[in-house]
Amino acid sequence: MDWKNKSRYVLIPFFTLLFSLSGCIKYSFTGTNIDPGIKTMTIRNFENNSGEGPSFLTNLVSEEFRTYFQRNSNLKLAPQDGDIQLEGQILSYNFSPAAIQNDETRGDIAGANRLTIRLQVRYHNTKDPKQDFDQAFSSFRDFPQSQNISQIDERALRDIIERMVQDVFNRSLANW
Repeated sequence: MDWKNKSRYVLIPFFTLLFSLSGCIKYSFTGTNIDPGIKTMTIRNFENNSGEGPSFLTNLVSEEFRTYFQRNSNLKLAPQDGDIQLEGQILSYNFSPAAIQNDETRGDIAGANRLTIRLQVRYHNTKDPKQDFDQAFSSFRDFPQSQNISQIDERALRDIIERMVQDVFNRSLANW
């Protein structure tokens, strides 16, 4: 028997086993670990309770969550009563000095400014309440010392928010 014929005898049982087990195993190419019974998700608007930030911050945070979860899972967005439910609030939007440096003429000065955003997120899994959580998440980005808070653009805000969204996604659907 030549190699071509031998490989056929090896590959046929392998693929048969692979396809027969595929119905028993949860798998995903995005790293999610979603029960097959979960089909929908509801992501409510995140309220801004910080009293700070741009007027569009609530919409930006809420839409970043919806977009990321839809892009990285097979769940359909439901306006209410989804199999998984996500809601929360913006707890803080804080712009503060970072990387303090000593300047001989001016004393201690900020080498950079840091914007930190903190969210409180409540996650409810209607199929498995043991996975529920209510947790704070935060992320930050440093800006040049010469840049003030009014000069921060939407892209920079999206970067900060996206890191938190990834953390929430990993905690909720990827079970990391």
